[in-house]
Amino acid sequence: MSELTWWRGAVIYQIYPRSLLDTNDDGIGDLQGIIHKLDYIASLNVDAIWISPFFKSPMKDFGYDISDYLAIDPLFGTMDDFDELIAKAHSLGIKVIIDQVLSHTSDQHAWFEQSRQSRDLDVNPKADWYVWADPREDGSAPNNWLAIFGGCAWEWEPRRQQYYLHNFLRSQPDLNFHNPEVRRAVLENVEFWLKKGVDGFRLDAITFCFHDELLRDNPAKPKDKRQGRGFSEDNPYAYQYHYYNNTRPQTVGFVEELRALIDRYPGAVTLGEVSSEDSLATMAEYTQGDDRLHMAYSFELLTDDFSAGYIRQTVEALEASIGDGWPCWAIGNHDVQRVLSRWGKGQETPTLAKMLNAMLGSLRGSVCSYQGEELGLTEASIEHHQLQDPFGITFWPMFKGRDGCRTPMPWLADAVNAGFSAAEPWLPVPAEHQQLAVEQQELQPDSVLHSYRHFMTWRAKHRPLVDGDIKFIDAKEPVLGFIRSGAAGRYLVCFNLSAERVEIDLAGHDIVAVLDDHGLETGTLAQAQLSLPAFGCFYAQLQCD
Repeated sequence: MSELTWWRGAVIYQIYPRSLLDTNDDGIGDLQGIIHKLDYIASLNVDAIWISPFFKSPMKDFGYDISDYLAIDPLFGTMDDFDELIAKAHSLGIKVIIDQVLSHTSDQHAWFEQSRQSRDLDVNPKADWYVWADPREDGSAPNNWLAIFGGCAWEWEPRRQQYYLHNFLRSQPDLNFHNPEVRRAVLENVEFWLKKGVDGFRLDAITFCFHDELLRDNPAKPKDKRQGRGFSEDNPYAYQYHYYNNTRPQTVGFVEELRALIDRYPGAVTLGEVSSEDSLATMAEYTQGDDRLHMAYSFELLTDDFSAGYIRQTVEALEASIGDGWPCWAIGNHDVQRVLSRWGKGQETPTLAKMLNAMLGSLRGSVCSYQGEELGLTEASIEHHQLQDPFGITFWPMFKGRDGCRTPMPWLADAVNAGFSAAEPWLPVPAEHQQLAVEQQELQPDSVLHSYRHFMTWRAKHRPLVDGDIKFIDAKEPVLGFIRSGAAGRYLVCFNLSAERVEIDLAGHDIVAVLDDHGLETGTLAQAQLSLPAFGCFYAQLQCD
């Protein structure tokens, strides 16, 4: 890959900075912690890191509520720390992607503190920088829009005698992207970090930037459609089609403005988080052409459905619509239950963890790999009194929130808090994670950690897996099979998604050589009959067309 297209097929390691490493003994991870662990991350043979927010924030949503886009929160360190982080990452050949939360700010941001004072534009230049609306005749909210974190998406502001919109927490007011001054200010903030030397941006909640100016009610969603992105009937948010407070047509125009800025910094990249009523169609729309996002990922593989049919259907649907766009796939992040627990469903074995990492790295597109997936971490059990996540606090006990996937990284098996911090950590380190510590796995040649390292190195040497096309083969559950084709060759790839051995007929596939140097649990081939062990993988070189 050239320096301009390094991101195509890149493996991006997501860092949740609160939970990587605490270096100042306050129980919270920090930028120096990232710096200390960059050599470890480089050893994973990944191409880039994505760092979740570290900007100044009251931390009501743990950094996704920003009060100053241009300042480092003291919890995480200083701007000098960030400069050091950039320099060291680049010296190790690692690109740095940072989160940008553009659709909303904290209610403690100076923009909002000014905007809420008066609705009079003559005296308040930021009066319309947020989404404000008058009440209905009976004093109720302007429409039926709901917030993801529970309840009405409108909050009353007595100083203005108006409601403001918040698609998330009420302390996260939505910016008014219909105002060109807002868009200009947002882009100036983005450029500040480009000048700092960052290599790209993960764009949080990018589909929420614009709202329907007519404030039309969202239509009701039938009961059998109330699912996706972790929303169930426990959360009324699932009761609506979010046509008017999400994925408005004007967003594409802003994406093009953003891309025009990014293109002035060669090699910088944009990765959009897409959440919409038809996320795959939105991913395709937002990434097609050379004037929109470089790539996007959605929540389609962050669901509970772990079947070959679902994964095939999801990838094929995107491939059919994305054209020259580029996907990015994730099976875990800081918002969902850890994949080993979510898809393992009681069979959370190291073999499954290895297979999941390989499967993710074998799909067409770039890869977002969440910290701890290289260790095979499971979802942590968090007691009610330990909860930090406002989402979980609101919906307990039906939904226990996102804390279970955010617990600290285990580094040392026998150290206090697994070596994460000498102080009491912001979330507890589960005992079962202590036994999966990096130090422990380094000593085990067959560990998930060593498998991850080996596979990512192996993948990079087999170019069709990085940037080749993909075409699925017909295979019965629980086998997921496809062919990756590129200038460097054609590979047949198969995964057994079950805990039982399965057989598959590969007659007609013109296998030239079986590839067994990837270090994974592999199948055996005899006269075109493939026997795949539990959670096994199979890679073979095919005859070129």
